[in-house]
Amino acid sequence: MNPIPSPRSLSHVRDWVFDLDNTLYPRECNLFAQIDLLISDYMVGVTNLPYDAARRLQKDYYRDYGTTLNGLMQLHDVDPDHYLSTVHAIDYSPVAPHEALIAAIRSLPGRKFILTNGDVGHARSVLGRLGNAADLFEDIFDIRAMSYRPKPLPEAYESFFSTHGIDTQKAAMFDDLEKNLLVPHETGMVTVQVVASDDFAHDQVDPWELERTGGAHVHHVTADLAGFLSKLP
Repeated sequence: MNPIPSPRSLSHVRDWVFDLDNTLYPRECNLFAQIDLLISDYMVGVTNLPYDAARRLQKDYYRDYGTTLNGLMQLHDVDPDHYLSTVHAIDYSPVAPHEALIAAIRSLPGRKFILTNGDVGHARSVLGRLGNAADLFEDIFDIRAMSYRPKPLPEAYESFFSTHGIDTQKAAMFDDLEKNLLVPHETGMVTVQVVASDDFAHDQVDPWELERTGGAHVHHVTADLAGFLSKLP
């Protein structure tokens, strides 16, 4: 009889699920900071609030609804396609090629997925910068596939699990936000929080976005995803 793997071991994992933003590329490249400012401009246009008030509301929606878009759809009847095309009109050049990361993911046994609150077009633009990753992932399960119900809402994960037949007892979830790892932990996945360096600070980032509470729902923490994957516990 095979021994039951430790909850913190990844030796049994056959489905590898990765967030995109600030996970497959480092937060330090500040790619999402570009999106963040475009969202602020969008908020001003939708709410007619002064910039600072609109930005505070944006961050409240992000914290309380999973994405600013979800808050805007629920409270302001915003068209999601218009929003997504507007806020992803950014310069992707800050994402540096990372062949070591691509190679580390490619060498993992089993299937690999992206589960993102962004959209497929944005994810493909990021992957195009990282390297030879076009065929790396089984699927990019994005905000549209979630029916615009984003992580950390349970239905975002449930729809993904159902679509792809994920056995959560043999799966791992990688995400930069602690709150997005709670449901994966509760369903039996191994969880890995991908964090910024200890000295990272940015005036566009709220403290909760960098939170590391050491909660039981976070099994591993790494600031070097490629290194972590090449030396799996």
